Amino acid sequence: MQWLLDLFNWTIPVAGGGLLMREVFGNVFGLASALGGMRRKVWAWPVGIIGNVTLLTVFLGSLFGGADTANLLGQAGRQIMFIAVSIYGWRQWRQAKTQRSTSGQETAIVPQWASWTVRIRLVVILIGGTILLTPLFRVLGSFEPVWADAWTFVGSLLATYGMAKGWVEFWLIWVAVDIVGVPLLFSAGYYASAFMYLFYGVFTLVGFFVWARARNREKPAVETLMPDPTIQEVSETGQKAT
Repeated sequence: MQWLLDLFNWTIPVAGGGLLMREVFGNVFGLASALGGMRRKVWAWPVGIIGNVTLLTVFLGSLFGGADTANLLGQAGRQIMFIAVSIYGWRQWRQAKTQRSTSGQETAIVPQWASWTVRIRLVVILIGGTILLTPLFRVLGSFEPVWADAWTFVGSLLATYGMAKGWVEFWLIWVAVDIVGVPLLFSAGYYASAFMYLFYGVFTLVGFFVWARARNREKPAVETLMPDPTIQEVSETGQKAT
């Protein structure tokens, strides 16, 4: 099994460190999942889970053959969180897809704007969660700056949950995560993930506008399936009078 272990820890030397190939592998699956999510395909969730399991072994580097690799507990913890929330999202989208298939729809969900109450709650949870988790991650020995690790953890949780719920705003949460996550990953030596986050920063903005247009395009079609009872009553009254 030595060849398998060597492949598992295969590293390409780069300036200032090394590029772990399973980190590249995990991020490729993450990118494929993001593309599927933008297209609102159910397969985005299981593909993402494969990437999450792989990246979990990356960010707990010292436990998987990388003694000199920094442990990013927030990044590692969020992979576990991703798996749990992805199972939830997978189930939600499969159910929605089944319902929409009866009307000939190919996508799993119709994107929706979150209410202002939900938006405020998301901001409060993002800031408050970062403040609460920062001292915990520091005690556990996470890489500095610890607050950045906590920020990416909480933001990723909210973004993944928002995707499962079909909120257009989840893309903007990813932007906030990427702004902090890119410099953190570069400083910790996780170059593949840092470059992928940099690409995600642009990709998430594109995804936001794609979902926003889809929401405006598909919402009227959904509303026609649920006519206003008041309008229907007035129409029926007019027919009787005629």
